[in-house]
Amino acid sequence: MTDTSTSSTPSRHAVVIPNSIDMVSLLGPGDEHLGLLEGRFGVDVHVRGNRITLEGDPGEVALAERLLDELVAILRTGQGVTAETVERVVTMLRAETEERPADVLSLNILSNRGRSIRPKSVNQKRYVDAIDHHTITFGIGPAGTGKTYLAMAKAVQALQEKQVNRIILSRPAVEAGERLGYLPGTLSEKIDPYLRPLYDALHDMLDPETIPKLLAAGTIEVAPLAYLRGRSLNDSFIVLDEAQNTTPEQMKMFLTRLGFGSKIVVTGDVTQVDLPSGTRSGLRIVEGILSDVEDLTFIRLSAGDVVRHKLVGRIVAAYDEHDAETEAGQLRSRGRREGTRHRDD
Repeated sequence: MTDTSTSSTPSRHAVVIPNSIDMVSLLGPGDEHLGLLEGRFGVDVHVRGNRITLEGDPGEVALAERLLDELVAILRTGQGVTAETVERVVTMLRAETEERPADVLSLNILSNRGRSIRPKSVNQKRYVDAIDHHTITFGIGPAGTGKTYLAMAKAVQALQEKQVNRIILSRPAVEAGERLGYLPGTLSEKIDPYLRPLYDALHDMLDPETIPKLLAAGTIEVAPLAYLRGRSLNDSFIVLDEAQNTTPEQMKMFLTRLGFGSKIVVTGDVTQVDLPSGTRSGLRIVEGILSDVEDLTFIRLSAGDVVRHKLVGRIVAAYDEHDAETEAGQLRSRGRREGTRHRDD
């Protein structure tokens, strides 16, 4: 696919795109993808027919060539390429991950009404793979990293493939619990808004007319965590969302609901705990307790895995940096106080 015109600096490579690939899809509307390629790698790009010539720093030219290879591989799967796809491939190439970007972005978990759910980062693919290979998986990371959405997609996939007989989706109703007395309606009606994000995700993954039937039959259950107490959940795919709002006792209760033929995914963000002040988060301490237990794994996602608006990733990264600086400042202040106390003694 490549011929090398010269090995001197600046490097100049010509990439010949297979005739089976639509050049408009590859280069983007108005050559948008081409502009991203030039901007991200600082190379000059010239296109004539299906021949793309790259010129610039040898290392950047090599990365730009790999980008084109990955985009071609993605297009060959029948998947479209967007500007977001190009950005994510560039990020993976810069990170020098073991996984090929095309393999990550082409992994199809679930398709519904012409829309496919796929991982969009290396860590998301590792998370999905971990769910396949472990009975209990913890997905820990900030908002927007796809923790819950991918877990629910895997649950629906498992149900459709008859790996399980039912799906149970749960949240600790901490925030709702604080306000239940002030809300109108029955207990179910009071709690329902808190569980609404889980229903919304289901509507993305299943035909809307089938969801009430599945809920009525108990094939899919959406319930507050407290409703699981005392039950043994067999042949089920169980997702616990917002797990940072569990107490240690609730986390133990939930994990011990695991029955035969079941799988559990626990998701949460340890930086957004809504528990009353002084109450420990079960998610924050569980890794220290269970890190050596077999068939159980912890996957951490970060700001780089955020799949919402790209500004969300920047916001998460800025908060992470602020929290790190605050923690470092507190440690320095504590060290100074202890030093002063020792001198006084």
